[in-house]
Amino acid sequence: MQAELFILRLSRNSGVLGLAGMSFASQMFSQFPDFCGQESRPRGILIVRPLLDFSKEDMYDICRSGNQQWVEDPTNKSPVYARNRIRMSLSNLSSSIFKTELEATISACRGTRLLVDKFCNLLLKQAVTIMPHGYAVIDLETLRAMEVKDIYLAKFVTSVVQFISQKHRPVRGKAVKLLQSYIRTLPSKTSLTVGGCYLCPAPGSKGTKVLVCCSVNLSFPVTMKLFHPFSYGGHNCFPTSDLEQIVKESEAYLDRFTSDAPFSDIATESVLIEAKKLGILSHSTYESIVTLQQEESDDFKSKAVSKFASKDGIPSSNDAAAAALNNFVIMPGQVGYFMDRFVVDWKTRCDGEGDCFFSSSCDERGAEVRHMVDADWLYLSDLSKKNKANVGPPEENNHQDDDKCSSSSNYYGILSASRAIECLKCIPVAARRSMPVLVNAQGLVLSIPSIGFAQCPHLMKVSVVFSPRIPLGGGHTSFL
Repeated sequence: MQAELFILRLSRNSGVLGLAGMSFASQMFSQFPDFCGQESRPRGILIVRPLLDFSKEDMYDICRSGNQQWVEDPTNKSPVYARNRIRMSLSNLSSSIFKTELEATISACRGTRLLVDKFCNLLLKQAVTIMPHGYAVIDLETLRAMEVKDIYLAKFVTSVVQFISQKHRPVRGKAVKLLQSYIRTLPSKTSLTVGGCYLCPAPGSKGTKVLVCCSVNLSFPVTMKLFHPFSYGGHNCFPTSDLEQIVKESEAYLDRFTSDAPFSDIATESVLIEAKKLGILSHSTYESIVTLQQEESDDFKSKAVSKFASKDGIPSSNDAAAAALNNFVIMPGQVGYFMDRFVVDWKTRCDGEGDCFFSSSCDERGAEVRHMVDADWLYLSDLSKKNKANVGPPEENNHQDDDKCSSSSNYYGILSASRAIECLKCIPVAARRSMPVLVNAQGLVLSIPSIGFAQCPHLMKVSVVFSPRIPLGGGHTSFL
């Protein structure tokens, strides 16, 4: 299985990390995090593949020894699938020397990946600060002092970008080289948009630090999933799990195997050449692998061109759906997960609490959730400049009840806007645009929980916690 995957990825121009093949153990994370009040953490499971290095003949022997029947998948012999074509070609090259040398090359790639993962985790701890408003700060001076190699830097910066954007696919190809070049420039003076993130110099850092913010692109749909928190009431929401202990023990175990990483100093496209120089591959094995790579690469390119031509000029329904800007409604008492990044918790009002125009409307219709836009902080600025003396505290207002409720809300909104503006000054402009905002059906801003703004006291019951679905460095970590 690993040999087939090696040739397949080689034909797709994968680098050292991809050529290391499927990991023996990795993590998969739930679509919802564990959530308890103001605390939240990703919820994942450990996937272990104990039979990954067993050959087909080994599996037959295991079944026969246990008198177990098995089922042959008829599609395994179909040349339509790339993996099957590669498997058939490999069966014609099944000499012991070829098999041993190919396995040695894959093992060398795996050792390199283990070392890269280990060093990347160190960089994430020392050179990155994750801010509670949903952005990261990278310290360029720390990276320069550590003299980071290209392969480590590529894994590091793509991990940060994927964590902030929460995009399923990691950054690859030319985008990785753009990121490397950008991060190596000190002081930083320009900005860069890549992988769903916007990178720019951190204000006041003189270019020694870089912000990594989620880029809000209207071509991507806004998403929010509603869920019920798993537990409330102050008791333990995060029961101890064996998962964290297993991961720690696995990482400690791997420390004994990360010294041998022969491909950590080479360009990703030179793996086969370096393996040949190091004597891992003989000339005949090298030529056979290159031939397999070229055959599958040519087949892949021809199919890609054909597929592109068949779709040329025909708009995709997915593209049309992505272009639409979606707003999602949340009601009091519900918890939502906004863009797989923010948990939005709207607690219900207690019995006996007073009413106001905003709270009554929200109880009936809820509120839409969207990203922050420039007009929002301009609105807060204008609201904060209103003369509070003309509105007056509610207890000093002698109008009718309806007017009194309206006056109370206006007065509270003005005070709240003033405090929110001060909080907003501490958040870089680039980072503001990904924060969730609650608005009513007419588009009026009701609440911006991240900075404590609310039109009335009842809307202060909406809270936001930055809790990405996949943790920093998680989701693609290989342990064995």
